[in-house]
Amino acid sequence: MTKDTTPESATLNFADKMSYTDYLGLDQILTAQHPLSDAHDEMLFIVQHQASEIWLRLAIYELQAARNLIAQGQTRMAFKMLTRVARIFEQLNSAWDVLRTMTPSEYTQFRDDLGASSGFQSHQYRLVEYIVGNRNHTLLKPHAHREDLHQALKDELAKPSLYDTVLRMLADNGYNVPSEVLTRDVSQKLPHSAGVEDIWRQIYQDPDTHWEYYELAEKLVDFEDYFRRWRFNHVTTVERIIGNKRGTGGTGGVSYLHNMLKVELFPELWSVRTSL
Repeated sequence: MTKDTTPESATLNFADKMSYTDYLGLDQILTAQHPLSDAHDEMLFIVQHQASEIWLRLAIYELQAARNLIAQGQTRMAFKMLTRVARIFEQLNSAWDVLRTMTPSEYTQFRDDLGASSGFQSHQYRLVEYIVGNRNHTLLKPHAHREDLHQALKDELAKPSLYDTVLRMLADNGYNVPSEVLTRDVSQKLPHSAGVEDIWRQIYQDPDTHWEYYELAEKLVDFEDYFRRWRFNHVTTVERIIGNKRGTGGTGGVSYLHNMLKVELFPELWSVRTSL
C-alpha cells in the first residue's frame, strides 16, 4: 500500500480559490499551440518560439526598468536587472539546443505552412534591439500592418536608448561626453565615438576610482556577450537545418544572420579593450 505523503496543511479544494493554473493563465498559454500540419516536429518549433517570446517579454521589462533607474542616477539598483537580462539570454541560448534536435528533413515537412512568417518579424526582438541602441528604421516596415506594434516601436525610437542613457548619466557625473553625442537625434544608432572610448579608457585604467561605472561597463559587456552568443547560435541552428536556403520571410537566411553578427550594441566598450 502506498503511503499518502500529501502535507496535512495542503489546500486541496480550489472551488472558490485561485489555483496555480488560474494565477499563471495556463489555460491560455497551453492552448496557444496550433500546428498547421501533421508533422510531429511542428509542435517543437512553435513551443520553442513561443517560449523565447515569453523570455523576451521579461527582458524588455528588465531593460526598461534598468534604463529608468540609470536615468535617475540609481546605477547600482540597475545592476541586478542587467545581470538578470544576461541570464535571460543564457536561457534563450539553451533553447537553440532543443531546436537543433530537429533535422532538415523534419523541418521540410511543415516549412511551407509557415508562409512568409519569420523570426526577424518578432516585434519584441526588435524592441530589445531598439532599447539597447541598435536602431534600424528599415525594420519597422514588417510591423506596419499592426498599428499597435508599429507605434510601440516608433515610441521607443523617440526615447534615448539604454546606451544613450548611460552616456548622459556619465556626463551628469563630470565625464567629458562629446556634445555631439548628447545632442544627437536619439532615434538613430549612435556611431562610434572616439571621445566616448576615451571615457571608458579612463574608467578601465583606474577601476578603483571609477568602480561604479567600471562595474556598469562590465554589466553591459556581459549582456552583449550573451546577446552575441544568441545571434551566433541562431546562425548555426539555421544553417544546420536549412543550409543556405533563403529564409521564410524573404531574407538571405544564413547570410542575413551572419551580417547581424557584425552589429555592435556598445562599440566603444569593445574597441577600448584594444588600447588598454
